[in-house]
Amino acid sequence: MTPESLLGIGVGLALAAAAGFRVFVPLVVLSLAAKAGWIELSPSFAWLSSTSASVALVTAMVLEIAAYYVPFFDNMLDTLAAPVAVLAGIVASASVLTDLPPWIQYSIAIIGAGGTAGAVHASTSLLRLKSSAATAGLGNPILATLELAGAIAIALLAVLAPLLSLAAVVLIVWVVAKRVTAWRLANARGARSAG
Repeated sequence: MTPESLLGIGVGLALAAAAGFRVFVPLVVLSLAAKAGWIELSPSFAWLSSTSASVALVTAMVLEIAAYYVPFFDNMLDTLAAPVAVLAGIVASASVLTDLPPWIQYSIAIIGAGGTAGAVHASTSLLRLKSSAATAGLGNPILATLELAGAIAIALLAVLAPLLSLAAVVLIVWVVAKRVTAWRLANARGARSAG
């Protein structure tokens, strides 16, 4: 594997992590970056740099951002967006893996990027449920703003500083794994003390 391939994997995983926060933000960043010639897309994903794709993605992004500021609707949106976030992570990753054989390109995109987007999305969904329960939904707009900032920062880093974005993804995956482990331990303790 060439250094360019490894860099492409890092960019793809970072964009997938951003898709876990907000589905359309990394796709918009990717579309605009490809349109500006800052990033090369795989030929089968060249449509992402078209004007019609950019307009559609920006429209979807604005609607998604607005929807996450509506308490309790945001929880329902989390459920609906889960498979879409995974799909967006796969598309974003596969589109930047330009010099790999298709079987490797799609294996990395489906397993690595899809898994990364799914893990980040699941983590934020659980956090939103806890916020809804603890604050009656009043804390959710703050969480939505933090998630949006995370999506924008990671997507921009993926395009502008790929190695830094890869480090950010590693950190995010580590935090998610730590939270899931803590949550499982707390549930196991609760089940033992109840039983």
